[in-house]
Amino acid sequence: MIIGIPKEIMEEEKRVAATPETTEKLIKLGFKVIIESNAGAGIFYSDEDYRSAGAEVIADVETLFGRADIILKVKEPKYNVNAGRHEVEMMKDESILITFLHPATPSNHKIVRMLKDKKITSLTMDGIPRIPNAQKMDALTSMSTVTGYKSVLIAANQLQKFVPMIGTAVGSIKPSKFLVVGAGVVGLQAIATIKRLGGIITVVDIRPKAREEAISLGAKVAGFDVPAELAIGEGGYAKSLPAEWIEKEREILKPLLEDADAVILSALVPGEIAPILITDEMVASMRSGSVIVDVSIDQGGNCSVTEPGKQITKHDVIVDGLQNIPGRVAIHSTWLYATNMYNYVENLFKNGDFKPDLEDEIVKNSLVTHNGIILHKGTLKALGESN
Repeated sequence: MIIGIPKEIMEEEKRVAATPETTEKLIKLGFKVIIESNAGAGIFYSDEDYRSAGAEVIADVETLFGRADIILKVKEPKYNVNAGRHEVEMMKDESILITFLHPATPSNHKIVRMLKDKKITSLTMDGIPRIPNAQKMDALTSMSTVTGYKSVLIAANQLQKFVPMIGTAVGSIKPSKFLVVGAGVVGLQAIATIKRLGGIITVVDIRPKAREEAISLGAKVAGFDVPAELAIGEGGYAKSLPAEWIEKEREILKPLLEDADAVILSALVPGEIAPILITDEMVASMRSGSVIVDVSIDQGGNCSVTEPGKQITKHDVIVDGLQNIPGRVAIHSTWLYATNMYNYVENLFKNGDFKPDLEDEIVKNSLVTHNGIILHKGTLKALGESN
């Protein structure tokens, strides 16, 4: 079977789905690997590096998509301006796609339907369950670690203030106040980074264990208690709250937003649309010059005014909806992601017959489309359909 690695075409996306090291390992599993020319340029891997690993380098992306039985990507397929065709259109019917699809996100529903219509077996790396034997494939956790770190640096760069307390000849400047909404992997890494920079941290999360972890890192916890059956889902992830509880959370957040200089929004429900926790009215109540970094934007965003992939100013508040934050730390992100991807492919084809094991628990959780059917539960819920 032929594995194809195209160059990512999302703006400012420098990551690639395979390094020369993982390329060599994929070839040892029995695959032929073809890679688009300059796919690794953003992380300083040359075409010759991939050739030395055993890959065939292809200049024409349409040829690559047309030959590949399996496509490995970092981000969801997009319209390729240079080729004049959508990446899904260039893929072979009944081929396999493995990438971060974020299939429940409304903006990606068209892509999911395109994959279904071409009978492509698509698997999303954000669907890997939090279970012990999936840890080495858990790209969501890997990328969340990068996102939590970088999101704070983005916020600090946009603030027109110092983050730490600064002593001057005319008096001390107070440290900036950060609000972190969601204390999962992203939130906890954000807390650790804010702590290093010297900011004051307040955290809101509906899960008691997440709040305890936030406190252990030096954050002050605010919020309210939610019944465990409503707050905690499988694997310890947050569940999607009923509408009345979302409204209660907004009420808790209002005064915290008014007091914050910077906000990191990372409240996510695995495989589903992110809950809208910050409304336009709430943004308007914030101090002029405040910053919101909505890292949940790949799943729709926690703020109603966030625009995917853009940084806007609304009510004198900077709202950042950058979609590929890990792509801004591309070297380490690629090393993590490519390793996760290799481990996922190895598990997917572990039976040694080049047929994907779709009954494997990890695979079943990440399966989006197969044989012309949408199977992903979160996507079906977002579409209002059943499979």
